[in-house]
Amino acid sequence: MGNSTSRLYSALAKTLSGSAVSQHQDCLEQPDSARLDPIDPKDLLEECQIVLQKRPPRFQRDFVDLKKNAASNHRPIRVMQWNILAQALGEGKDNFVQCPMEALKWEERKCLILEEILAYKPDILCLQEVDHYFDTFEPLLSRLGYQCTFFPKPWSPCLDVEQNNGPDGCALFFLKDRFELINSANIRLTAMKLKTNQVAIAQTLKCNETGRLFCIAVTHLKARTGWERFRSAQGCDLLQNLKSITQGAKIPLIICGDFNAEPTEEVYREFSNSSLNLNSAYKLLSPDGQSEPPYTTWKIRPSGECRHTLDYIWYSQHALNVNSALGLLTEEQIGPNRLPSFNYPSDHLSLVCDFSFNQDPDRLL
Repeated sequence: MGNSTSRLYSALAKTLSGSAVSQHQDCLEQPDSARLDPIDPKDLLEECQIVLQKRPPRFQRDFVDLKKNAASNHRPIRVMQWNILAQALGEGKDNFVQCPMEALKWEERKCLILEEILAYKPDILCLQEVDHYFDTFEPLLSRLGYQCTFFPKPWSPCLDVEQNNGPDGCALFFLKDRFELINSANIRLTAMKLKTNQVAIAQTLKCNETGRLFCIAVTHLKARTGWERFRSAQGCDLLQNLKSITQGAKIPLIICGDFNAEPTEEVYREFSNSSLNLNSAYKLLSPDGQSEPPYTTWKIRPSGECRHTLDYIWYSQHALNVNSALGLLTEEQIGPNRLPSFNYPSDHLSLVCDFSFNQDPDRLL
């Protein structure tokens, strides 16, 4: 390895001191690490693979071509959605009874997460349960050319875990050479007029290639059975905020999130029937284009096996086309012990879509 690669490995292997991590803010955009030298994604991927050489190889997943119209003259916009599993929750709270604790070691698990991101090369990356933003994702992704924003939960459950790394929250990253930030909003979601522990980030970006504006949002709604009405109220609040930000759907919209809600829940229907004219991108993988995948998370807890569809990429169907979507892992790939595992770092699957702009979006409104 050359000197540059050695320096890169040092950046990957080290974490900031606890005092540095504790100085988190509600939102951070490009702090000191923005002044560090850029890094080559190939070098970072190579370093991750060295760390992971004793683990099984990464699962193979293929993109499904969904284009209906003639190819666009412009590069598609690749969006990645992923609940990466907060490290403190994975080790201290979530009780994945079939997952060996060694599979959850952060020094290797972070490389599995980075390997997945580097493999799919998203232009925009939306993450939930991020509790290593300041010491891992912001320092490395900013050096890969991403602008980075983080919004932690006000009362993160990670803080209840001994030796935690600070609160978890939502994070949004976009490539600065592809997009210009026009506006950014950090939203603390409300339910029944009360502020809640769930958050969202919404950013209006301008595509440098086309000059078109669009809004990208990331969120993570309240978990657990029995909180369906609460999630519904949070969804309504988020939609109201996004209606204002997008000027009532004049600006195209993409929403990524772990909604903690199956398609049968009220909050799902609210998004499906919204005046923002949204569709769920992963429905397009089904034969009729109307059914969500059978699962986006699959784990085994003391109470039993949990197989649910909770994660979505919503988009303005009048203004955007889904060119392709990344296929999900099969049951055989996931294996009998389910997720997370030595092969896969989270209990949720990543979702990845390629979008292009419709040429005449107003005609379809």
